[in-house]
Amino acid sequence: MKVSHLPVDPGPAAWNCLLPQAAEAQVLEGAQTADWLVIGGGFAGLAALRRLSQLHPHDKIILLEAKRIAEGPAGRNSGFMIDLPHDLASEDYSGGLAADLRQIRDNRAAIAFAKDMADEFDLPREAFNLCGKFNAAATAKGHKHNQDYAAHLSKMDEPWEIYNPAQMAELTGSHYYQSGLFTPGAVMLQPAMYIRGIAGALASKYREIHENSPVIDLDHNDDWTAQTPSGQVTAPRVILAVNGHVNSFGFFKRQLMHVFTYASMTRALTSEEVKALGGQANWAATPADPLGTTVRRVSETGGDRIIIRNRASFDPSMEVSQARMRSVARTHDASFTARFPMLKAVAMQYRWGGRLCLSRNTVSAFGEVAPGLFSACCQNGLGTAKGTLHGMLAANLASGHRSDILTDVLTQDAPSKLPPEPFAWLGANALMKWGEWTAGAEL
Repeated sequence: MKVSHLPVDPGPAAWNCLLPQAAEAQVLEGAQTADWLVIGGGFAGLAALRRLSQLHPHDKIILLEAKRIAEGPAGRNSGFMIDLPHDLASEDYSGGLAADLRQIRDNRAAIAFAKDMADEFDLPREAFNLCGKFNAAATAKGHKHNQDYAAHLSKMDEPWEIYNPAQMAELTGSHYYQSGLFTPGAVMLQPAMYIRGIAGALASKYREIHENSPVIDLDHNDDWTAQTPSGQVTAPRVILAVNGHVNSFGFFKRQLMHVFTYASMTRALTSEEVKALGGQANWAATPADPLGTTVRRVSETGGDRIIIRNRASFDPSMEVSQARMRSVARTHDASFTARFPMLKAVAMQYRWGGRLCLSRNTVSAFGEVAPGLFSACCQNGLGTAKGTLHGMLAANLASGHRSDILTDVLTQDAPSKLPPEPFAWLGANALMKWGEWTAGAEL
C-alpha cells in the first residue's frame, strides 16, 4: 500500500525548542530485517517499543519515525497526562458512571506504565511530574461545571478540592477565575523532554530507533516490508502507532476526524515581569468548559513562560493554512491579555498547531487490521495517556498477552462512519465554532 500522505505540522514544536539540540538523527539506510516493526515515535509507538522489549527481550525491534522525535504531536501537546474522565465532546468532561470508572482504570494503567519508564530511565521531575491539575472556571457557568463534576467525582470516591477566586489568584497571579477544581492524580509533562528521554533510553538500552525515516510504502507477502526514502524493514509483525495517519495507510476510511488544536508560548519573562505577575511558578489549568482556554505556567528549562491553548478546527486534509494560524494568534493574544493584563508587553515567541484524531463515538482505531498488522491509533484528543495505553495494549495483543483492559478495548464498537464531505467538514467546524462561542469568557 502506498502511503498517501506524510505528516505536516504548522509552526515549531515549542517544547522541543526549549531543549538542547538533539544528536544527529539515525536515518534508516539499506535493507534490514527484524522480528518487530513499530511505525511512529510518539507516546503510542514508544510505549509499544517498551512493552515489546519487556515481552521479547531477545527479539530485534525497529521503530521508524517520520520526523525527529518530539517534533510531531508528541512534542506539541500541552503536557497533561490526565487520570480522570476527560471527554472532550461533553459539557463537563464526564460521561456515564460505569464508562468513567473504566476510563480511570485505563488512564491510571497508562500513567503507571509511563511512571515506570520515567523512574527506570531517571527522567527529571520536570519531564514527568505527578502534581495534579486544575479545572479553571472564569464564569458562573464554568463554576457550575466544576461543581457538577466535583459531585460526579464524589460518586466515584475520587478526591477533589474547590479553590475560590482568592485562592486562584494566589495560584495564577490572575484575577480572571471564579473557581478552580483541583484533582491530584494528573501528571504534568514537559512533553518533548519526556518523549526524548524515553526514546533516548530505549534506543541506547534496547532497540533501534530511526528518525527522519517516513514509511512511504507498506507491502505484505509472507512478511511486511516498510519502505522509506532510503531503506526498508521487513518484519512479520508491525504496530502502526500513527494516530490519525492510519488513514494514510488505507485503514479506517471515513471513520476518523482529523482535528488541529493550537497553542502559543510567551518569551521568557523578565524578573520584573515575574514579580508583577505573582502567583506560583508552575501550575496547569484545563478550562471548565472543554472548548475554553488551557493555560500553563512553567519556570524551569527555557525560563519562566506562559502557554495558552485554545481554538480547534476539523481539517480532513491534515494541513492548515497560514491564514488560520494568524486568526488563531489573534484569539490567543486576546485570551492571554484578558487573564494577564499586567503582562501586556509580553509577546508570544512560539505559535504552533498539533494534530489529534477523534472518532464520532469516542472509541479508538485499535486491533489487528490485517494479518500481523496492528493498529494503536485514534486517541480522541488524549494522546499522552491513551496513546501510552494503546501502544502497550497493541504490543500485548500482538504477543498473545491478554488482560481485562485489552478485552474491553477489543470489544468496543468500531469507529462510526462520518457523513460524506462537505457535510462532515461543515458540521464538525460549525459545532466547534458554536462551542467556542458558547464558552464565552472561558475562551
